[in-house]
Amino acid sequence: MAPRNSSSTSGSHFQPPLGRMLIILVIFVGASFAAITHLASSAAPTGGSSSHPTTTTTAPHSTTTTTPQHVVPKAQVHVQVANGTTVAGLAGNYTHQLLTLGWDTLPALNGPQVGATIIYYHPGYQWAAVSIAGSIGVASTAAQALAPAAAVPSVTGSTGDNVIVVLGPDLG
Repeated sequence: MAPRNSSSTSGSHFQPPLGRMLIILVIFVGASFAAITHLASSAAPTGGSSSHPTTTTTAPHSTTTTTPQHVVPKAQVHVQVANGTTVAGLAGNYTHQLLTLGWDTLPALNGPQVGATIIYYHPGYQWAAVSIAGSIGVASTAAQALAPAAAVPSVTGSTGDNVIVVLGPDLG
C-alpha cells in the first residue's frame, strides 16, 4: 500500500469552493422568496364571518353574476334544529344528519308549530342556510334572514345561533 501524501486534505466530506456556495445560497434565497410571494398573493383571506363576492363574466356583453364566497368552515357554523311538528324525534334525526355533514349542531329542541320548514339565518350566513336547505331536501326559498341578534320566537338561545332550522310537516 502506498503511503499517504501528507499535503492532501483529511476527512471524508467534499466541500465546494466558497464561490459556488454563495451562488447556491443566492439561488435558494431567491427561490424561497418567489415561492412565499406567490403563496401570499394566492392565499384566501381567513377569519370572520363576512362574505367576499366573486364576480364572474360568462361572455362579452352578457350579464355578470356575483357569487359570495364564504370564509367560515361549516364546523364553525352554529346550527340549531327545532321541531315545529308533532312528530317525536324529528329534530334529533335532522340534528344528527347535519352533524354528520360537518355542521356544528346544537342539541335538538322543540320549536313553534309551523306550516312548512323555515331556515332562519343571521347576517353573513345565507350561504349556510341555503346549503342546509339543500342537504335536508327543502327549497332554498325556505331560508329567511334575521336581523342581527334577533331571536326566533319559541326557540331558546336562537340569538346566538348562526342558523336556526324549524322543521315543518313537509319533513315530518
